[in-house]
Amino acid sequence: MSDRRTSSGPGRLFVVATPIGNLSDVTLRALRVLADANVIAAEDTRTTRKLLTQHSIRTPLVAYHEHNETLRTPELLGRLRAGEVVALVSESGTPSISDPGYRLVREAIAAQIPVEPVPGPSAILAALVVSGLPTDAFVFEGFLPRRGGERRRRLELLKAEPRTLVIFEAPHRIDATVTDMVEVFGDRRVALCRELTKMHEEVRRSSLAELAASLRRRPVKGELVLVVEGAAAAAPDVDGAVEEVLQRIGNGESVREATRSVAALRGVPRRALYDRVLQQRGSS
Repeated sequence: MSDRRTSSGPGRLFVVATPIGNLSDVTLRALRVLADANVIAAEDTRTTRKLLTQHSIRTPLVAYHEHNETLRTPELLGRLRAGEVVALVSESGTPSISDPGYRLVREAIAAQIPVEPVPGPSAILAALVVSGLPTDAFVFEGFLPRRGGERRRRLELLKAEPRTLVIFEAPHRIDATVTDMVEVFGDRRVALCRELTKMHEEVRRSSLAELAASLRRRPVKGELVLVVEGAAAAAPDVDGAVEEVLQRIGNGESVREATRSVAALRGVPRRALYDRVLQQRGSS
């Protein structure tokens, strides 16, 4: 069934993920949507044209990037209102993730125009799954501030973040960024993913300090994704928990009731806390 349409009703906006490097990573559905759309709004028409040419797709292209987003959005919105199908693509990966697209998606939703995702490649997820770091919870920070002082202030805010951090960085700033991370975070596990899915793909897995030294010896080029281990959870204050249980016992609570309540509040293993309390009372 074709996704192309031109009617009196509203059209559809497809948010289409495209390869982050290897052109073979495009999905069959993405190719169908790109072929059937009335127009493709592309962040970089040169990159998108290479993909289209490889698959003999002749859909018209219009440039849609951060420098013309404000002017181009009303034009594309008009085409959507006229019943056309617009496919939105970024230079690579999934649109509107640190790329233009959010504005058009927001305006299409406000105009009650259907917006549909066509999922596929993502540099964020690709880097995360090969990093060897925890994937059950993570935070995507995009690009950190370019200026050193602002970057360090941002890192201070992230210092206690327990989830894995995923960050984009430019080759000419990666050395300074990793050095700042060593100073602010201390030494943590990290994976520097470079040119994912491309010919010169590389993943450096090490500690932050080792990576900083490695970058000084062997600088990197290309597109980079940095995956950094989250902050370690603070160890429970068992001594403080024992003291609180003893205070509660002194106020009339039973040993078991006080231990159960304090263990839940402080995140201390109940059995270990109970044993410590009995030991403390026995030595008093």
